[in-house]
Formats: sequence, C-alpha cells, structure tokens
Amino acid sequence: MYKRSSTAGLLGFTLTALAMAIASERLSAAEADSTKNTEHLEVVGQAASIDQALKEQRSADSIKSVVHADGVGQLPDENVAEAAQRLPGISVERDQGEGRFVSVRGLGPDLNSVTINGTLVPAPESKRRAVALDVLPSELVQSLSVIKTLTPDMDANSLGGTVDVQSLSAFDHKGLFYTGSSEASYDQNTHQTSPKFSGAISDRFSLGDGIDNFGVAAALSWQKRDFGSDNVETGGAWDFEQGAKLQELELRDYDISRERAGGGLNFDYKPDDLSSYYLRTLYSRYKDSETRNAASLEFAEPQAAGQLGDAEGKRKLKQREETQEIQSYVFGGERMFGLWTLSGQAGYSRSSEDSPGHIASAVFEGSDDFADSGFYDNDKPRPIVGQGFYNPSNFSLDKVEWEKQRTTDTEKNLRLDLARDYDLSGYASQVKFGGKVSRRNKDNDLDAWVYKDFDELGFSDEQLNLSGFQKGSVDYRLGRFGPGISGGSIKQLIGGLDRDAFFDETESRVNDFKIREDINAGYLMNTVDIDDWRFIAGLRYEGTEFEAKGTGATDGEFQSTETKRRYHHWLPGLHARYQLDKNTQVRAAWTKAVVRPTFGQLAPGFVIDDDEASFGNPDLKPLESSNLDLGIEHFMGRAGTVSAFVFYKDIKNFVYNTDLAGTGAWTNFSEAHTFANGDSAKLYGLELAYSQKFDWLPAPWNGLLLGANATFSRSDAEIKGFDAASGVNRKRSIDLPNQSDTVGNLMLGWENDKLSLRLSANYKSDYLYELASINDKAHDLHVDAQTFVDFSARYSLTKSLQLSFEAQNLTDEPYFVYIGHRSYNGQYEEYGPTYKLGLTFTHF
Repeated sequence: MYKRSSTAGLLGFTLTALAMAIASERLSAAEADSTKNTEHLEVVGQAASIDQALKEQRSADSIKSVVHADGVGQLPDENVAEAAQRLPGISVERDQGEGRFVSVRGLGPDLNSVTINGTLVPAPESKRRAVALDVLPSELVQSLSVIKTLTPDMDANSLGGTVDVQSLSAFDHKGLFYTGSSEASYDQNTHQTSPKFSGAISDRFSLGDGIDNFGVAAALSWQKRDFGSDNVETGGAWDFEQGAKLQELELRDYDISRERAGGGLNFDYKPDDLSSYYLRTLYSRYKDSETRNAASLEFAEPQAAGQLGDAEGKRKLKQREETQEIQSYVFGGERMFGLWTLSGQAGYSRSSEDSPGHIASAVFEGSDDFADSGFYDNDKPRPIVGQGFYNPSNFSLDKVEWEKQRTTDTEKNLRLDLARDYDLSGYASQVKFGGKVSRRNKDNDLDAWVYKDFDELGFSDEQLNLSGFQKGSVDYRLGRFGPGISGGSIKQLIGGLDRDAFFDETESRVNDFKIREDINAGYLMNTVDIDDWRFIAGLRYEGTEFEAKGTGATDGEFQSTETKRRYHHWLPGLHARYQLDKNTQVRAAWTKAVVRPTFGQLAPGFVIDDDEASFGNPDLKPLESSNLDLGIEHFMGRAGTVSAFVFYKDIKNFVYNTDLAGTGAWTNFSEAHTFANGDSAKLYGLELAYSQKFDWLPAPWNGLLLGANATFSRSDAEIKGFDAASGVNRKRSIDLPNQSDTVGNLMLGWENDKLSLRLSANYKSDYLYELASINDKAHDLHVDAQTFVDFSARYSLTKSLQLSFEAQNLTDEPYFVYIGHRSYNGQYEEYGPTYKLGLTFTHF
C-alpha cells in the first residue's frame, strides 16, 4: 500500500499557519523594532537567505518567488531543480530520484522557460524545450527566481512561469569572499560512496578614479555520484476486457554514474554612478553513464495474478553514456542620460547532448517457453517462474541495437531597452520601449544499426549463449533477478562485423531534423505610481519565422520534407500593485503568453509502413494563454511573510498525442500516431504561502523557523478523436498532462550562531502522464502522489569552518506509474535514501 498525503491536511496546516502569523505579529513587532539596527554575522544563514529572497520578491513588479544562496554562497539543495521545488506552486519531475525538470502551477516543464542571467537556455535533449536543471550545480547560483506574471519587456514564452537563474557577482559580497567545500555522499541502495568538490571566489578592485568599482567572481564545482534504482514495469500491458489480466512484465536494474562539472567567471564594472557593465559566463557539463539489465516475461495468454501458463522469457541490456553541456555568455550594460536610461544585452547560449556509439538494446531470448509461469501483486508485479528462468544457458543472443546521437540547440539574442522617467500630473512615471531579436537552431542527428540473424552469420549456439556474456548476478532489491550481461562481450562480438551491412537507414534518417526558429519582438509599456498604487500597462509584439527540415519514409522509400511558417502575436499586459499599509500589498495582473510546441511534436520526419504510420506535426499552432492573477502579501519582520494568490489561465491550442487512423488521408490505416491541437483548456487555483522566524520567543525557541506553502489547482481540457471501433468521432474531458491538483511544502528549521537544522517535506499529488486512445481512458498513464522528506544540519566548528550533514529521501519514496487505476502497475521504481557529509571553509 502506498503512502497518501491529505489535501485537507495541507489546507488545514496552511490556514493554521496563517492564524499563527496574525497572532504572533504584535508580539514580534516590538522585538523587531529593538533589534532592527543590530547586524549579526550569520555563518549559517537560513533566515538571512529567506529574508533576502523576500525583499526581492516584495519589490518586484511581477509576481514571483525567490530562493537565495545562504551565507556560504550555496543554494539549500543539491541542484537548481530541487531548490526550486521549495517555492509555492513549484513541483519537479524526477529522473532516477533526482529532481530535474520544473513544473509551475501545474503546467508541464515544456510550457515554462529557463533563463540564465536574463538569456534563454536552450534544451540539450532532442525532443524537448524543457531544460533539466540538475545540469546546473547549485554552487554556481546566487539566486533563483520563478516569475509567474510577465511584464511586456520580458519574453512571453512561458505559460506557467520563467525560471531565472542569476550567477555569482562580486557585488554580492563586501570585499574578498571565498569558499571551498568537499562532500561525500552514500547511496543506501547500491552502498556506494561518491565525492563532490566546489569553490567560489570574488573580490572588488579599483579602476581609474573609482573605488571598488570593478568586480570579478569565479565558481567551480565537480561531483561524481554513483547510485542506482530497482524497477518493475508492465508498460501498460493490461487487458481489461478480460478482467484485468496482464500480458507482460519486466524487471529492471539500473546502475548509474553521474558526473557534474561546472564553472562560471563573471565581471562587473561600475565606472560611475550613472553606468554599469557586466559579462556573465557559465559552463556546465553533465555526464550520465547508465547500465540497465532487464529480465522480462511475456505470457502466451493474458493472465490474472496467481494464474499460471506458458511464457516467453528474455534478458536485455542497455548500456549508454551521454554528455550534456550548457554554455551561456551574456554581455550587457546600462547608462543613464538625465531622465533617460539606455540598457542592452547580447546573449549566446548553446546546449548539446552527445551519446557516442552504445548498446541501445541487446536481447537474449529464451530457448523454450517457461511453463507454469505467472506473477503476483497487480501494483508491484513479480514473476512466478521456474529455476530455468535464472539459468543463463537457457538464453541466446537474438538482436543488438547500436546507436549514436548528437543534438545541438543554439540561441543568440540581442536586446535593447530605452526608458524615460517623467511626471504625469504630479505622479512619478516611466515610459519604456525596446526590441529583441532571437535566433534559435535545433539540430538532431541519429545513426542506428540493428545486428540480428547471428546464426546465418556463422555464429554457433555456444557463441550466442548467455553463459558466455554473463557478468555476475544482479543486485536487485525487489526480489530475485538472475544473471547480469557484459556489455564488453557484446561489443567484442559485433565489433568484427561489417557495420555497414546492419545500418538502419529508416530509423537513422527519419529522426534527423533541422529546426530554425527566429523571433523578432518589440514592446511599449508605461509605469506610473499614483499614491499607494503602482500600475504597469503595455503591449508586446512577437513575430516568429519557423522552418523544419527532415526526412520521411513510405514503405522504405525516402523523401525530404520541409515546412515554413510565419505567425504573429500581440500580447497586452496590465499589472497593478496597491500598498494597503507599510507591510501589506495587493497584486493583480492580466497577461498574455505564447509557447511553441516541443521539438518532438514539431519534428518533420514520418514513417509509413503498410497500414501503420507515426509522424510529428510541424503545422501545430503555438499554445496561447490569457492569465489572471490576484493576491495579497503581508510581510512580518525578519524572514516572515504570509500570502495568498488565486490564478486563472485560459489556454488555447494545447497539444496532445492522438491517433488519426480512420480519418481523412488515414482512413485505411490501423494506426496513425501524431500530435494535434486541442481547442481550449482551463487552469485555475489557489496558492498559499507562509514563513516566519520566531525570534521574539525566549531562547532557545527564538531560533525556530517555519515555512509552509500549498497550491491547489484544477484543470479542464477536451480532446477529440476518431473511434475506429464505433466509426464515429468522439470527445473526452481530461486533466492537463503533468498537472497535480495539490502541491505543498513544509519546512521546520532551527538555527543559532553555530548550528542550523532543517527538516523539509515536499508533496505532489497524482497527475495524468500520458493519454491512451480517445475511447480507452482505462489505459491512460498516471503518476502517483509522492512525498519526499529531507533533513539537513550545519554546524560551525569555527567562524570560517562548517560541518554539514544531509539525508535525502528519508522515507524511501517510490516512483509509481499506474494504468487507469492505482491497482494496476505501469512502472514502480525504488531509489533508497542518500546520506551526505561535507566540510566547508568560508572567508567573508
């Protein structure tokens, strides 16, 4: 039985927190007044970090949430994605237990954008726009903002929000600052220990007649983490027409090594009070090595749990290494000319993913069927099978798929802004206008080979027997697994063959593409302060030129494809902020946004094989959203705030996967899988947040910190499709994919001048992951709710030396995908807790 978290409980806790805030404010006010002029050097700095973030959030023109690095220049989590998930309305998609992609207010990662120092980060992966933020080590980041309402001078390319990463600047510290850390982490699942080292340094220098007007900051980080996971999955192979019977299952064991290395070198120059210039550079390299052993059973007939029959058995291996790199270079500046302010920025970013030649799949088939085979447990199925399934001599090599792939995504932009302050009937005002040009190119190159029919190539049964490829026994937490497979032995066998004879031209050519996306933008906006009001009104224009080139295959015949399109968007926006009193403000915003479909959805390649087809859709329309936001924020002393926001999004042209078989040009096809635009979708919700340091309480309770946030959202969307079984068009109401109804965080902390403790929990309710056909809701894939609990402690041995301990995933939370109902497995995966011990030296 899987753990469930209560939505009502989260709401109840948040409302209790709001009541506590109101009750405690009078008590804290006097204490805050008596201490506000006293400065303390905080080595630990949970409260200092929260307080700095809240100040930035409070003064922002947009609705946004912020995480700041603490006193030792580090974000409070392992990587940028895991730091972001602590913010209101934010959840993350995990890969092998590590936070990677960020969802904002229930909208999937591909519907949000990521910027580093104000310039867009392109995506390393071939099919996605989403950027995996675990590529960025937390040590390179000074602050992280999630901007949820966009002003007209910002790119309008996110429906949920824009994740903006700011790297270290010398002006973040006074004078010389340097820090160095070393860490060892222990993975309980694989019993492996991994190292990590990082450091940062910054200082200011005097150039010309200025004093401390030139700053240099640098940061480096390196980590190699060895870990693994254990998995059992069905892929949705349930036959519900025969009473929930299973067709196949597969056990998977992952052995993973991830190496992260990153560096940044930043320069700031402020020659006078009227001008400033900067250069921001960042490089990050992420190397992921994975060995996946698999053992599968495919039943001759679908079987219920406990039922026995004949089954075909297979042993499989995937062994690959991929390297993702992100480079970002941003040069910009600002200059004041009287009432005018001129600012500009030039940015260049390049992401890539390189997967050299590797074993995409090696399959060993059982020589005979395994009689009296079955499974038990619908939600976490394990095989019932005889001893022969674990004997390597009963399996022979059938096929090897070999692949290599290279993806690059480059974005260049140039932005210019001009603003003028002026008086509007006695009220301070500013008019601002500007433009931006962006040029983006995404290229993908895949080569594939398929080696099979080994007996016809002269290999003997003995040469193909798994016994000759065996590599020990797999360590598998979920039960008995059997022999592992040596990738080196497989490479040796196929290395002597003529690779040209096994080249898969169809797979190689249809997955290659070149996509160009040029965006020209301009805007005009005006800001005015009228008594306690601040208004921002403006209009943004974005014109897009799109081009996609690729190859299609029809029954083995190839043809080039090319699509060119132009489209335009006018995007008005209105923001208002009203200061109720010194510490309370109300915000409202009406904005428009546009997001282009993913590159996988727009891919120009296609495959038509007899009566089956699959293809991308480069004619997809961009997603458009009209957004309403309304909320109130109240700030209470140090590190204290309570807020509530409601939001509503009307989304047009959302994209979903569909089967066009039986319609139009695909009338005589049994399958025609592609992507289509839906008419409209609605997303609405409530976002609550609270944090406070109880420094008005008597010692030792004055070190307590409490933080909680919860987001409750709902979505409504409708898809259309042809039901081949009934011969009619159908409609179906769905939730938006990747949208969780409830996301929440709870943090309990305590700190003094030497010790800092933090216990945190992150909750995300279940969500729709992937749609089945229009008339087959029972086979929709859903991801189950998850609650991750982490603990961290830091102790200052001296003023400059700090010892740290972290424990992640304390409750060993699994990743569970189910088919239609929680009783039926799609995928179940366990990771185990991770423990870390570190030492940090810091000079302020």
